[in-house]
Amino acid sequence: MFFCAGRGTRMLELTQHQPKPMINVAGRPLIDHAVDAMGDIPRQFANLHYQPEILEKHLKLAGIEPIFETDLLETGGGLKHALPLLDRDAVFTMNTDAVWSGPAPAEFLRMHWNPNIMDGLLLLIPKANAVGHKGSGDFLRAIDGTLLRGAGDVYTGLQVIKTKYVAEIEQSHFSLNMAWETLLTRRTLYGAIYSGHWCDVGYPDAIPLAESMLEIHS
Repeated sequence: MFFCAGRGTRMLELTQHQPKPMINVAGRPLIDHAVDAMGDIPRQFANLHYQPEILEKHLKLAGIEPIFETDLLETGGGLKHALPLLDRDAVFTMNTDAVWSGPAPAEFLRMHWNPNIMDGLLLLIPKANAVGHKGSGDFLRAIDGTLLRGAGDVYTGLQVIKTKYVAEIEQSHFSLNMAWETLLTRRTLYGAIYSGHWCDVGYPDAIPLAESMLEIHS
């Protein structure tokens, strides 16, 4: 599931007349970069809210099914709202405000997914390879791959998560952080370290950084 519902306010005038996933980076909309990163994962969906008509038309050309939200539900609420359509015990979710250079990200994550011990698996990247990211890091990763919150590696916005931990949350509007807290307590939230480069395209000045990264590492 691609997260496409937000208003993209950090993009300022770039999102006045279009949703953030339609902003061009290196001549292509951000959502196209996300679709490439997801690869051949079957049955792809995207949640829509802000100016949905533009994105809906584009997604249909890629065979991605839209899921409309009348209210902004945040990441966790958006995924919970979509679960009846997704109909899976575990799903990929991806933010759509980033570009990648390196191994196919979703396939890379799938190779590291072990449902026998994991309830969630986040794709992380070292801060040195996180272009344009302004934070101090999100998670510390233990030797066995389990995670703790802390200023360590950066969350790339791509994960696999078992859906029951989202479905059991009573609220309709919530962040996926709520589900992660349960998994952190259970010690079943794991991280895989991406071996390529990644750019956080969450603000206008990051666009040339992303384009430069793609040119250098393509």
